Parts: sequence; C-alpha cells; structure tokens
Amino acid sequence: MSKESYCHYNSLYKMKIYIYALLLTITQIISAQRSYEGKIVDESNNPLSGATIVSYTDSTNGVMSNKDGFFKINLKNSTKVTVSFLGYTTESLSLKTIFNTIRLTTDNVSLEEVIVTSANREIQKRSEVPGSITSISARTIKETKAFGIDQLVNLVPGVFMSTSRAASNEQHFMAVRSPISTKALFLYLEDGMQIRPTSVFNHNALLEMNNTAFGRIEVLKGPASSIYGSEAIGGSFNFITKNPYKKLGGSIGFQINDLGLNRYDFEVSDQTSENFGFYLGSNYTERSNGPIEHSDYEKLAITFKTVYDINPTSKWTTVFNLIDYRSDMSGSLSNSDFNSGNYESDQTFTEREAINFRVRTTLDKYWNDQNKTSFNILFRNNRMDQIPSYRIKQFRKQGQLTGFGSGEINSNQFKSFVGLLQHKLDFNFASSSLIFGATADYSPQDYIAETIDVFVNPETGRNQYFKINNGDFILNYKADIFNYAGFFQYEISPIDPLKITVALRYDGFEYNYDNQSDGIIGVDDSVDNFNNLTPKLGLNYNFDTRKGVYANYSQGFTPPQVSTLYRNRNQLQGIKPSRYHNYEIGGYFTTPSKLKVDAAIYLLEGQNTLITMRDKDDNFFNSNAGKTRSYGVEYGITWYVIKELSLAHNGSYALHRYINFFDKGVDYSNTERETAPNLIGTSLITYKKNFKNSFGFSITAEHELVGKYNTSFEKQINNEDNTFDTATYKGHSVFNLRSTITYKGFEIWGHALNVFDTLYAARASFNSFRGENSFTIGNPRTFHLGVKYNF
Repeated sequence: MSKESYCHYNSLYKMKIYIYALLLTITQIISAQRSYEGKIVDESNNPLSGATIVSYTDSTNGVMSNKDGFFKINLKNSTKVTVSFLGYTTESLSLKTIFNTIRLTTDNVSLEEVIVTSANREIQKRSEVPGSITSISARTIKETKAFGIDQLVNLVPGVFMSTSRAASNEQHFMAVRSPISTKALFLYLEDGMQIRPTSVFNHNALLEMNNTAFGRIEVLKGPASSIYGSEAIGGSFNFITKNPYKKLGGSIGFQINDLGLNRYDFEVSDQTSENFGFYLGSNYTERSNGPIEHSDYEKLAITFKTVYDINPTSKWTTVFNLIDYRSDMSGSLSNSDFNSGNYESDQTFTEREAINFRVRTTLDKYWNDQNKTSFNILFRNNRMDQIPSYRIKQFRKQGQLTGFGSGEINSNQFKSFVGLLQHKLDFNFASSSLIFGATADYSPQDYIAETIDVFVNPETGRNQYFKINNGDFILNYKADIFNYAGFFQYEISPIDPLKITVALRYDGFEYNYDNQSDGIIGVDDSVDNFNNLTPKLGLNYNFDTRKGVYANYSQGFTPPQVSTLYRNRNQLQGIKPSRYHNYEIGGYFTTPSKLKVDAAIYLLEGQNTLITMRDKDDNFFNSNAGKTRSYGVEYGITWYVIKELSLAHNGSYALHRYINFFDKGVDYSNTERETAPNLIGTSLITYKKNFKNSFGFSITAEHELVGKYNTSFEKQINNEDNTFDTATYKGHSVFNLRSTITYKGFEIWGHALNVFDTLYAARASFNSFRGENSFTIGNPRTFHLGVKYNF
C-alpha cells in the first residue's frame, strides 16, 4: 500500500473511531439523563401544590409541583425518586417514561387541622370548607390519652358531650348549637358513613364506637344535610379509622382508675406486601364497685381494617366493627341525695345491652386525573335490649310509697343494607369540581316493649325486683325503613382567593309500619312518607395560606323517629318533621408556630323542633315546638408561647330560645329553653419536652366550664311583668391534670380528674312529677393510670 493510500485509510479509520465514540457518548448521555413528567394528587384526586420530588440518588436534584400538581424532573442513572408533602406519607418510587400520577395518602401522625379535612367525603383543605370544622389529629388523640370520647370532642369550640364516667358508662348527652339533649340533632359517622340509619337515632350511639381505632376525628358544626343527610343539625362527628402501618407494629396497653374501671388495649398492623395492609385494634373495658351504686359495665370493641391497592388506579378498603356492651342504669339522683352525697341508687335491675356489627367495603376507582368514583356498601346488624331506669314509676298513695310500681322492658333490633355511589369530576377551568351521588338505605326494624311490675321497698325507696308481663305490650311492631337520596356539590374559584360552594340534596323516607298487636295496642298499620330538598350555599375568601374568612347558608332536616311517631300519644298529636335554617360567618388566622385563632358567629332557626315533655302521670312524650332560635359565637385560640409551652382556650357563648311555643294553654314564647347553658369553655396549659435519648414528658392543666341554665320550662310561672321564674342549675367549673412520660416504646400516664372534688352534674333536669331537680352526677375526684408498650 502506498504511503498516500495508507494515510487516506488511516484518516478514514480515525474518523470512524471519532464518529463511533461520539455516537456512544450521545447514547450514554441520552440513556443516563431523561425527563419525567407527572402529577401529585391526594386520595381524592385533588392536586397537591408544592410537593417536593427529589432524586433518590442525588438529593441536590429536586423540583416542586406547581399549583395544578404537575412536575417535570430530569434524572440520571436511576428513575427512583422521593415524593413528600406536609401532612402526607412520604413515598419512594420509580418513575415511568409515561405520565406519572402519584397519589399521596394522609399521615395521621403529622396531619394538622389546617392542612386537610373532609366535609364532603373527599379530602379537602380547611381553607376551602365554608363552615366551622375542626379536625382532632392523631397526635392530639395520642397525647390526650383520653379514655372517653367526651375528653376529645369537648376540645372543639361549642361542643359539649355530657357524660358521667362515675355513673353513665359511656352513655351520654350532646349539645352543639342546641341544648343538652337526647334529640336526633347530631350525625355520628365512621369514615363518612352513618353508624345508624336515619330515624333509628339513639343519643347513646357513640357507645357503639371503638376509640382505640380512631385515627382522626372531624367535627363539622351546623347543618350538613346537603351531603351527609338528615339529622346533621347541630353538628356531625366523623370518626376516621386508622390506616395500616407501613411496617409491622402495634401496642399493648392497660388502664385503671378508682372509679372501679379496668381497660385492656391491643393493636397490631402491617403492610404485608406492597399492595396490601391490615389494622386490628381492640379494647376490653370492665367496671365494678364504682362510687355510684348499680353502675357496673362491660364492653368489648374490635375493629379490623384492610386496604388493598389493586393497581395504581384502584383501591379497596374494608372495615369490620364489633361492639358488645352491657351496662347497669343507675338513673339520676334526687335533689336531696345529690346535695347530701347519698349516692345509693334506687335501681337494682335496670340495664342496657347492645351488640353491634358493622362492615363497610369501599372501592375507589381513579379513571384519570380528573375523575374518581367511590362505590360503598355498608351492612349493619344492631340489637339493643334494655330495662330503662327513666321508665320506672313508683306508685304512691297520699304521698306514701305503696311498695309497687311499673316499668318497661324493650328490645330494638334492626339490620341495614346501604349503598352509596359518589363521583368527583375536576374541571380544567377556575379550579372547579363537581361531586354528585346517590344513596339508598333499607333498614327493617323490630321493636317490642312490654310492661313490667316493679316491687319497691317502701322504707328505702329501692326498686328491688321486677316481673315481666309477657304479652302486655306497650309497642310491638315491625317497620321497614327506606331512605333514598340524591345529591350534588359544585365548587368553583372565579378568582384565586375565592371559592364558591353550592350543594343540594333530595331525601325521601318511607316507613312501612306493621303493628304486630292489631286491636290490642298501638296504632293501625300505615305507610308514612316524608321528603325534603336541602340546599347549601357557601363561600371562602383566603387572603393567603394563613388567614381567611367564610360564610354559609345551610338547611337541616330530620324526620320523626319511628319509635316516636308510633307511640299512641304522639300519633294522635301528629309529630311533624323538624327543619332548620343556619346562617354563619367565620374565619381563621395563624402565624408561623405561634398563634392560631378561629371563630364563628351563627344563627340557627328551628321549625317544629321536637322536645320531650312529661304528662301528669309522669309519662314522657314528644311534641313539636312552633319555632326555636339559637344564636351565638364560637371561638378557639391556641398560643405556642415557646416550643415546649402552649396555651389554648375553646369556648362558646350562645342563647337558645323558644320563639313561638304553647303548652297546656300557657304561652312560653320568647323564653329561654331548658338544659341550654349560655357559656361553655375549655382551657388548657400544656408543657411538653422531648430529649435526645428517646425520653419525653408532658403535663397539661385543664379547666372545664359550664354556665348556669334552666332545667325546665314546666316550672315557669308567668309573673305580672311577663317574666318567668324557672328551675335552674348553677353551672360548674372543674379542674383536671394530665401527665405523660415516654421512653422508647413505653408510655406511662396519669390523670387527676376533678382535682378539687367539686360536686357537679353532667346534666340536671326538672322532674315535674316530683317537683324538683334531678341530677346525673359528674365525676368525683378521680385518679386514672395507664401504661402502654409500642412495638
């Protein structure tokens, strides 16, 4: 080969080498760095703005999602990223070359009420809810160490769950924008589904809950009928169950106090695979020899939850609940016994037994980043048997006990078959969305009430024993209860700071009543129908992420309870549905790590409000009040003085009045309603300190305040100046102390309740038959100790 040919060949060879090297370099660059796109959303498909997406192998390479949740990131060598957002569980995953939709789940440990909440069965920011809503986080539940639900919900401004752990054994009254009562003015939900069917309300329904399994509690005050349905008048209480842990863990706990209570808690949870996890939580409580006679009780509560991520767009959740409960019913104390400290019970056999089984299964399907459908099926099987103390009557002759009396034994059983379909559609304009759905609840009910003969010790007044009069029915019926509804809620933000919410719901009710003792007792067979159209209009205006205001108009509706409607006297009087109109404005304000304030002013107008009355024979019956009005202000203030020290005060001041009401020819219009305190408040001082060696402690001082209230309108005398003298309860102040020590997996806590041993009533009411007040006694000074090991 000539020299020229060789040089030419060598030049061509080098050029090929250069071209090959260049192509190899370009190929390596392309394979080592690639662009990935996606969207970060929450469990309800809402975009999460400001979520961070960081390369798993290079922490300096990261981006944030924009206001619509979208992101774009360039990655080298590895496709794995870490995605995080405040209030949500951090996820590590590998991105795909196709569009990535990443769904984050709420972290119940770090979630705070100002981050997200749910007022429409969908995840939503607090700043977008046009109403007074409070979320009690898992952290608050964990730190409070409550052994009763009342210790938690009473932290919410304007909420007063009235119970006596000395005597009531989780049996309770409730007051939210209304008097302390047993009325169907509150909706109790678990994961957004009612724990009882409409028209079979029981004011003690919360004893059918398992507070070991609470991951979060949400309280929405005022009517929420436009989404949740009837009975959400004063407020709705949504108890969110815990989700499975990311790895195997759980706890074992024991509690004891000098009210005679022992409680055992157990939890275990695991994510057994990438797609499946479970949670099991249970407690067993027993109590005997308390400070009030005839106040023993036992309760077993079990919750089992599974979450199965079928694929990235489908999630299947199932929750099983079993509650087995039995309690003595000690009844209320007379005025003389209450004030003299005589806590002997007149009752020896009255009791309540309840067994409740619920199973809910939900399939969440994400069709795309704008459409989500939830399919819900719920089954309930509930039975409550009781010999109620409030139905016992002692016979007297010329004011002296005769040794005889009467009472009632009853059984209420129902099964429920519920379906709920809900769809959420997000639009590409003005951050708008539409939620619409339908629900049907078919609940056949059996109710039997028979008379009992009561034998009384005429010297002590104690009801010693009883005899059932089999076949002597007070009520004996079957009722097929059918509630069907359709609803929608539309939200739009015409400008960034403003969100407008419009909602409407139609409810239909059919009671198919079948009297099982025709011609003997009760009313004739009948089919009764009720229906209602419930609107809601609300708006939020947020100046920034830390302060905003809202306003709303909403309606509430509650049909007559089945047992109320078909008792003889009530059928003759013609019980009507109650309707309510709520007008409300409020706002919130927070500063970084220092101060948090929220407040609301409301007006609640009631039409045909249902009230309980007594006749001359001391029988309870129900009647509609013509018109009622409740109005007031609710507020909550939390100040973090320093990192370790916080001050909090939650309160409400309200007036509850009869606007138009007559009874037995007497005009009670423009008078104060009974058992309706004007002032309710809770104040807390908390000091918490955590050390580097896994040791920590906290101490909280708490003050509970309930203001003076009338105990009855029945003892009201129309004076010459058109004022009324009333039976009253003076109110009370109670001080509590709580302290917790933690070390690694161990927690030890102690409560000193009613530190100054104040004599007070959980509820006081006027007994017109006796002509004096009667009292459900509050807790005496109590010391409560608990220990838990977390593994």
